[in-house]
Amino acid sequence: MSDKAVDKLTPKQAAAELERLASDIARHDKLYHGKDAPLISDAEYDKLRVRNAAIEARFPDLVREDSPALSVGSAPAEKFGKVRHAVPMLSLDNAFDPADAHAFVAKVQRFLNLDGSPVITAEPKIDGLSASLRYENGKFVQGATRGDGREGEDVTANLRTIADIPHVIKGAPAVLEVRGEVYMEKAAFAKMNAALEKDGKQTYVNPRNSAAGALRQLDAKITATRPLRFFAHGWGELSEPLAETQFDSVQRLADLGFPLAGIKRAQNAEELLAIYESILAGREKLAYEIDGVVYKVDSLSLQQRLGFVSRSPRWAIAHKFAAEQQTTILEGIDIQVGRTGALTPVGRLKPVFVGGVTVTNVTLHNSDYIRGVGADGGPIRGGKDLRIGDTVIVQRAGDVIPQIVDVLLEKRTKGARKYQFPERCPVCDSHVARELEPGEEGVIARCTGGLNCPAQAVERLIHFVARRAMDIEGLGSKQIEEFYELGWVKEPADIFKLADHRNELMTRDGYGEKSVANLLASIDARREPEFSRFLYALGIRDIGETTAGVIARRFESWAAFVDAMQAAVKAKPGEAYEALERVNGVGDGARAALIAAAPELKGPAGDLFASGEAPKVKGVTAKAWQGLTDAFGSLAEAVAAIKAAAKQAPGDDYLELARIDGVGPVAADHLVDFFAEKHNVDALKRLLKNVTPKDQPRAATSSKVSGLTIVFTGTLEKTTRDEAKARAISLGAKVSGSVSKKTDLVVAGPGAGSKLAEAEKHGVKVIDEDAWIALST
Repeated sequence: MSDKAVDKLTPKQAAAELERLASDIARHDKLYHGKDAPLISDAEYDKLRVRNAAIEARFPDLVREDSPALSVGSAPAEKFGKVRHAVPMLSLDNAFDPADAHAFVAKVQRFLNLDGSPVITAEPKIDGLSASLRYENGKFVQGATRGDGREGEDVTANLRTIADIPHVIKGAPAVLEVRGEVYMEKAAFAKMNAALEKDGKQTYVNPRNSAAGALRQLDAKITATRPLRFFAHGWGELSEPLAETQFDSVQRLADLGFPLAGIKRAQNAEELLAIYESILAGREKLAYEIDGVVYKVDSLSLQQRLGFVSRSPRWAIAHKFAAEQQTTILEGIDIQVGRTGALTPVGRLKPVFVGGVTVTNVTLHNSDYIRGVGADGGPIRGGKDLRIGDTVIVQRAGDVIPQIVDVLLEKRTKGARKYQFPERCPVCDSHVARELEPGEEGVIARCTGGLNCPAQAVERLIHFVARRAMDIEGLGSKQIEEFYELGWVKEPADIFKLADHRNELMTRDGYGEKSVANLLASIDARREPEFSRFLYALGIRDIGETTAGVIARRFESWAAFVDAMQAAVKAKPGEAYEALERVNGVGDGARAALIAAAPELKGPAGDLFASGEAPKVKGVTAKAWQGLTDAFGSLAEAVAAIKAAAKQAPGDDYLELARIDGVGPVAADHLVDFFAEKHNVDALKRLLKNVTPKDQPRAATSSKVSGLTIVFTGTLEKTTRDEAKARAISLGAKVSGSVSKKTDLVVAGPGAGSKLAEAEKHGVKVIDEDAWIALST
């Protein structure tokens, strides 16, 4: 393949060739620059780089993170060290229009139960690379990238080369972690690119990518030659507060010598939007790139009350600038099979530069989306379908995934082809089933092949080793695919047995003794993962990072969690109960009433049916009975089905899982389904012979409510239920959505209904809001 003309390469061949070139060039860089022992001539080396650049130019979407075009020379260090952030570096939720900005302010008011709008700051959102700077006793001691938000890379030496970053500061707290953006000014970027082009070297796409590449150079001397700048916008760990407000805190950072991009205060949403428009109007005159405006609640005490949700704070949001749009051609539609078997169509576009990047692919979601039908059944794109060969409008705002927003029918040619969604899996040829699931967008097509489908097996393994999951460095999608094809890695447990193939691995292209040693060391380093990471890595449907974190905090140890899952499997609802759940017109309340009344309902021979009238059950309407009759064929058969369902109703251990605030019935179903499958349990046992998940540390163990299971009900008047729940969780409590015998405490406000009655039934302690405030402060 190394001799095959670039214009003859397929995308798969090009990806493999770029991987080989990256490995070869890195090896020769190390030999030439690091050991003064070149194996090839300069001319041969130049040919490798020229070929790499040509392939990247033809396939810009295949450019690798370790592309030789993004680095110069060899690495004087083997790799960056890891830095664990004392305070997570979270991303921000996005707003895209004025309505979103208004909604943000209203949500803050509602959460905090405020009479008026809180003061909110606004500042330009720099399009750069996030970094943190740690100072101890006024000295810069460590700098790190954001990484995955919990763990970044140690780039201290590189950050020291940036003139905007002081090495010593006076008057700062003993521990001060400054956070901000590393960026490159537009003029400096253009000048640097011109010089690279003049020297015949690969140029960068935009200032942000250039800044990221420069900061992640393993040789700080190279970083020092790049025109990097830094703006501060916040902080992480502090030994003492900087001030009482966001505005005053960043002003203090400015007083300590850190440059700011500017910050203003607003009293309401209208003032925020006025600042947004002012920044947008002056955007082109700025020396640097910005892609929006960041809004933050000014009061730090209110920020603390608001807390966080998922991977972002409730007290901040990024209002992005309007998406840039471009016109291109939809050249084809390919199908990707995910780890859960979902078939996702991906549109192949004629490459187009939009929103700062070259876009070649776009997700088309599902067959309804292609037909012009939205998740709610209504039309999208005016009901226009997508056809291969269509001229389409593509947009991309900031880091948002590219999307097709319209089809230009006037440019549709006679050759434009309608797309037929496959009935068979393109990977394993299994039947494709279509299902509508809660939380999903429209009808989802899934391969029924399960783990017998290579695509699902490989995707599950790729998910397992991914950065936000087990985070095994050096083991990416390409390596997983290779090891799967070789038969070395068929399930997660096999990853931890790769040392058995050490000798064979060293004979393969791209692997030497050192690289194999590094890979095996990375695997060994993940033998004791965090509980939440391990659970998320298993790839159970609907168990994302947030839900995995909720579960880890709830059960604290893997052993306790497995015990609970085994109990929940035994208590899961049977088929008769699930059939009752599917009846149209029978909601949760009616179903509960029917199950409770089941023993009193008469059978087919009973006199209740003499008049043909349905039994009188409180909470069950005539419409519900009609739905039951339609579903089961007759009133008598409906009553028989209800009786059968009552015998197969979910037990307390199953319900307890579904009641966990932040889990819910859908995720609980998928958890139980996973642990009910023998092949899953067996695979997990094999994995746990090599991996031991660490216990989840308890939060705020000194609080009076730590470890308690609490239910909030009724209307809280001095705070909101959302804030009360967030406060309880921050104090180490477990919040449940309903009352059971395992509940420790119920906080009841005015209007408390059935949950209060359940608390009395189970003898659970009940307190009012004032008592809760006293208990939690």
